[in-house]
Parts: sequence; C-alpha cells; structure tokens
Amino acid sequence: MIEYIKGSLKTVTPTFLIIETSGVGYFVNISLTTFSKLEGRDEYSVLIHEVIREDSHQLFGFADDTEREVFRLLISVSGVGANTARMMLSSLDPSEIEKAILGSDVNVLKSIKGIGLKTAQRIIVDLKDKFGKQAGTGEIFAFTDNTKREEALSALVMLGFARSTVLKVLDKIVREERNLTVEDMIKRALKNL
Repeated sequence: MIEYIKGSLKTVTPTFLIIETSGVGYFVNISLTTFSKLEGRDEYSVLIHEVIREDSHQLFGFADDTEREVFRLLISVSGVGANTARMMLSSLDPSEIEKAILGSDVNVLKSIKGIGLKTAQRIIVDLKDKFGKQAGTGEIFAFTDNTKREEALSALVMLGFARSTVLKVLDKIVREERNLTVEDMIKRALKNL
C-alpha cells in the first residue's frame, strides 16, 4: 500500500492532481478541500488511499490525515463509494461532516449531490458511534493510556453495566481529564451511570 507520495506538483485541478516523483507521474483524485490547501504549491507530500479493483487502480490524495480518516470512514458505509466520499469532502469539510453525523442532520447530508435520504440515514447510523469517539477538534481522539480505560471498562461491565453505555461515559470522562487512575475513572463513571 502507498502511504504518501512526495514530489513536484505538475498539475493541480479541483478534482485531481499529477505529482511527479523519481521520474514517474501519478494521477491522484482529490477533493476541493485538499485542492484549497495545495493551490499555489510546487512541491508537497500527499497522503494516499488506494482503491484497487479488477478493472482499475485509483489513487485518492489528501492534504492531511483528518480528511483521509473521514474518507475511510465514509467508504466503510455500504453504498458509499470512493467517488461519493470525495464528493462529500468537496461539498463539506471534514468537521462539517462530523457535525452533521453527530447531530443526525439528514438534511445537510442530503444536500450533497448523489446522497439521498436512505444513504444519509445509513451514514448517520453507521458512523455516529465512530465519530462519537473523536475529539471536538476534528482530530481522531487518541487516549493517552488506553489500558486504564480498558481496565475501567472491564470492571464496570463485570458490575453489570452495558458495555456501550459504559464506553460513552468513559470516553466523556477521559476527554475532560486524561491523567486519571483506573479507580478515579470507575468512581466518576459510577456517578454518571
């Protein structure tokens, strides 16, 4: 798998770019969000997502990891292909997509060309929990110590609480204060359960 391509930007349009590295030019599909960040640059390191099929091999490029992660989440939804996900990222930036999904705003998603009511609803249902694990900044939420969270989760599930409910409560607690002990996490979670 190709992670990124670093090289000279030979052509940059709102829908694709051609980047040359080591004498090879790569055709890379991009969104308007990426285009706006690359405009006017001569050299760049473009993050890549490959779509390999029987009849085609396509490269999709991104200016940053947040956009690529949102793209990957979108294409994980049944009925949303790579070109539809690119269209969504051209219509809305990643934080707007996240906000629409978390707020169950079907109308915002339906306003994107190629997204109907059923697809919008499916995107919300499939991705709401995944986006719920992200920080409000739009960056993928990374716990500093995932082991402590897992221990607290295990203890609370053993006490009889539902795993999904406990996860939501623990995620909220860890977002508010990251340097908690397992005991502190459990005590705070018990107050909220």
